[in-house]
Amino acid sequence: MKRRLLLVSNSTLHGSGYLDHCQQHISNFFGKDVKRILFVPYALHDRDAYTKTARDKFKTLGYEVDGIHEAVNAVDAVRKAEGIFIGGGNTFRLLKSLYDNKVVTEIRRRVLEDGIPYMGSSAGTNVATASINTTNDMPIVYPPSFSAIGLVPFNINPHYLDTDPNSRHMGETREQRITQYHEEADTPCVLGLREGSLLLVEGNKATLLGTTKARLFSRGKPTVEYDPGSDLSFLLTH
Repeated sequence: MKRRLLLVSNSTLHGSGYLDHCQQHISNFFGKDVKRILFVPYALHDRDAYTKTARDKFKTLGYEVDGIHEAVNAVDAVRKAEGIFIGGGNTFRLLKSLYDNKVVTEIRRRVLEDGIPYMGSSAGTNVATASINTTNDMPIVYPPSFSAIGLVPFNINPHYLDTDPNSRHMGETREQRITQYHEEADTPCVLGLREGSLLLVEGNKATLLGTTKARLFSRGKPTVEYDPGSDLSFLLTH
């Protein structure tokens, strides 16, 4: 398995700018061999503005950025890409656009077979997993399937929020919503990535990075907390 993934919970951490909190991880991940990164801005409506944000940031790290929507043919753009970054926004809009542009299968092939690096943040992390069933977003559009790119066999809940004991909010907590998901049969594990955490996948090895713990939800089992630096490779064989 050649896959190399950097799955980030959030692109902007409180008190810092776009991707500032993980920029060293980004540089380590893409390294010196990658010169140009194919950016997928499908999760936001204004794709040009979003691509400019990514382009400006990655330029400071030494990388050129091409927006996939700027290409004549999206599939060809994926076939030629040295590396891929899918940004955050609305997960339903993102996945629908990936299907509409027929790039789901090609991204999967390039990452799993050719070994090109894939980075996702927020919604871009959601679509790298088994399905988008555990996203926090509203279904503003209807993708043909909730099945995602499937670069890992589990789900992720980016921006995972712990229950605030002092809150007067009476709606479901994030934990309750994920538990409801696991009440359905044959549902995979869900890794709750808090703000500031990210998962590095290299082949069959997975490591939790960042500054915050992650919480793992498994169907019919108690939840487990993992510290930054933890080896989560077992999730890749579930």
